[in-house]
Amino acid sequence: MIESYGSLAPKRYMYSEVMKITSSHSDLLGKGGYGVVLKGRLHDGRLVAMKFLHDCKGNGDEFVNEVMSIGRTSHVNIVSLFGFCLEGSKRALIYEYMSNSSLDKYIYSESPKAILGWERLYAIAIGIDRGLEYLHHSCNTRIVHFDIKPQNILLDKDFILKIADFGLAKLCHTKESKLSMTGARGTIGFIAPEVHYPTFGVVSTKSDVYSYVMMLLEMVGGRRNVKSIVAKSSEKYFPDWIYDHFAEDDGLQACEVTIEIEEIARKMIIIGLWCIQVLPMYRPTITQVLEMFERNLDDLDMPPKQNFCELLESSAQNMDVQSSSSTIPEEISLVNSKILQQSRPL
Repeated sequence: MIESYGSLAPKRYMYSEVMKITSSHSDLLGKGGYGVVLKGRLHDGRLVAMKFLHDCKGNGDEFVNEVMSIGRTSHVNIVSLFGFCLEGSKRALIYEYMSNSSLDKYIYSESPKAILGWERLYAIAIGIDRGLEYLHHSCNTRIVHFDIKPQNILLDKDFILKIADFGLAKLCHTKESKLSMTGARGTIGFIAPEVHYPTFGVVSTKSDVYSYVMMLLEMVGGRRNVKSIVAKSSEKYFPDWIYDHFAEDDGLQACEVTIEIEEIARKMIIIGLWCIQVLPMYRPTITQVLEMFERNLDDLDMPPKQNFCELLESSAQNMDVQSSSSTIPEEISLVNSKILQQSRPL
């Protein structure tokens, strides 16, 4: 990879160099199942975020995947990879430092709109769209991220957003419109239905669209997404909650929307509800989403309401039936008929 990239390849660091970079600035920026992220400083004075991956066994497919995918990118809304370390089981990624942390720190706070403001939230939403459009259509190799969520949207000192964490990304040739999957990937609550249940359609760039707009609706609603399937719970499936509040005359008050910024909120909600269509064939592409943002609110129609939770539960049950039979049961056709009745193309 380094030879093929030449001077454009991310710099490879020795583990001893990595330890020096983080020794003087060992502030913990975050941690998760992957490992930890520490603040560091390069020899030229630039601050960086050092992502250490722990328990790295095997051939390190996920690590190489992240280096390969993000190493091919160059966009204002994609985080920059400065270098990496690969010494046996010791693996680290060196990213540009983002002083305002990640989007989840703001949209899940008690008063997110007071901290960021609706105009800034709107600009962040469009910036994420442009970043995804670049990944889907402007890279030499098309990249599907597969883990778009607030924790992976980083903000710099000016609150300019950058998409990060390409560990689950999948590369494909530019002409490919669908992907073959060896297993589900992503974060519960943001995974598109077709990633888990093939009866809904093929996995493609539109799977990122679903994750993106689920996050977009979280930005409007100011509350965490719930699991895609909520059994015997008083908590509504998230798109249902958004749709029902939006349909009420005073529904936008539930999202802290004032008259001054009502148009921004309504546009974000309508676009989100169009893109959350269960069938990927009825979702717009990320380019079409950007075009929707550029339209006037009066030119955007409300999509038909879907019974999201019922459709997802039915598909899960029928996939279990299908896995024990060599033929497609009649119930699956009925589920697909329900979806078709509740969806329509843009």
